[in-house]
Amino acid sequence: MFNKQNSKNKVFVGLSGGVDSSVAALLLKNSGYDVTGVFLHCFNIDGCAKRDAEDARQVAEYLNIPFHIFDFEEEYKKKVVEYMVREYQRGVTPNPDVACNREIKFGLFLKKALQMGADYIATGHYVIKRRIANSKEQKNPEFGLYAGVDDNKDQSYFLWQLNQHDLKHSLFPIGNYTKTKVREIAKKAGLSNALKKDSQGICFLGKVSLRDFLKNYIPPKEGDILNLKGKKIGEHEGAYYYTIGQRHVGVGNPKTSTGGDTKPQYVAEKNVKKNTLTMAEGKDNPALFKDEIKLTDVNFISPELEIENKELKVRARVRYRQPLFDAVLYKLSAGSYKLVFEKPQKFIAPGQSAVLYTNDSKMLGGGIITC
Repeated sequence: MFNKQNSKNKVFVGLSGGVDSSVAALLLKNSGYDVTGVFLHCFNIDGCAKRDAEDARQVAEYLNIPFHIFDFEEEYKKKVVEYMVREYQRGVTPNPDVACNREIKFGLFLKKALQMGADYIATGHYVIKRRIANSKEQKNPEFGLYAGVDDNKDQSYFLWQLNQHDLKHSLFPIGNYTKTKVREIAKKAGLSNALKKDSQGICFLGKVSLRDFLKNYIPPKEGDILNLKGKKIGEHEGAYYYTIGQRHVGVGNPKTSTGGDTKPQYVAEKNVKKNTLTMAEGKDNPALFKDEIKLTDVNFISPELEIENKELKVRARVRYRQPLFDAVLYKLSAGSYKLVFEKPQKFIAPGQSAVLYTNDSKMLGGGIITC
């Protein structure tokens, strides 16, 4: 997995307190790196960060490596939390994990680690970094980022905003392992968190629901729930709180003529100006599908893909863990792109990420969905 290193190769591992980053640190140490563990103290509202920090400290102590805590709470509030709230206020659905990776892990953490003498940072992401074999500048080689081997855990979707500088100074030790194998390694090594459960949902919320959190910033405002014909079928707490494709919005399925429920209903459209939600009946309803989308803030991991080509065939996904599908990316103008799908795709939420790949799972980059 790694070339044997000497003590001059220093790596700061982001220890979250979970098993993935702990095994990353273990593998790096066993490969000869000079490893330091770092817990990133960020904004957290249910207290789990204290427990995670202690778990991270115990892992570092067990591995006999130095340990630091970097306090990024205020920066996280501004760059991730406030960003997320602003996007919901605009009526779109942001992805805070993408923002956290860009601004915190591969932003502030990477910068501070390099300032402190590290050659690399490492994380427990399930992705694979590879040096591009035909890199023209061997003194400054190019790197590619590939999906992890475990399809259920691959996290490349959240890393599409990385660039060559980030990859040059980053390591992803567990990308070639399955989650089951990672736990086996942790258990065999005697790590105390080998069986610790994975965190779910938005990390800084813990067990607090997103809607309850947003209510602290966006006051509830009752509005109408409509069907596709514009008929009112219920009421909601505020269009800001919901996203395209969401099923449970506080309205039951309409009754059939015989009194039974029809198919489940999903949010097909939301209008924050009118404060309305429009529902579509059945998960295969045409109102839930799109043939194409526009993208903004597009980033290509390989700079040459800031295309001279006017079009590029890609594999894509518009949701985490969604199976890849065929599409064509068209450049409309500087910074403006259109992604046209070979087959219509459903549950597409503006504000989320569309991430682009090659046929061999190399991630090309991605962009923010605007419509």
